[in-house]
Amino acid sequence: MLSTLELRHALETAFLPTKCVCIIEPNDTLTIQLLNPRTGTVDLAVKGILMSRLSSSRSLAALVGEIKEELRTRPSAANDRRRHRR
Repeated sequence: MLSTLELRHALETAFLPTKCVCIIEPNDTLTIQLLNPRTGTVDLAVKGILMSRLSSSRSLAALVGEIKEELRTRPSAANDRRRHRR
């Protein structure tokens, strides 16, 4: 099992250059916020992730993949990323 610090670091670096904020709640759930690089507002927030679900690097990679796919398929985020690249 990954420590809380390892988990937070792995998640925050997985989404670079997008800023990722990980909040570990008292009820052993995790909230992940991905911030818009231009405005600093939250582009995507995923709440209620059970910490027990993240017991291995494989489960962590699967979660990152799911969130990246969701971010990629959101119309507003996709449009914003295209504008940001210009």
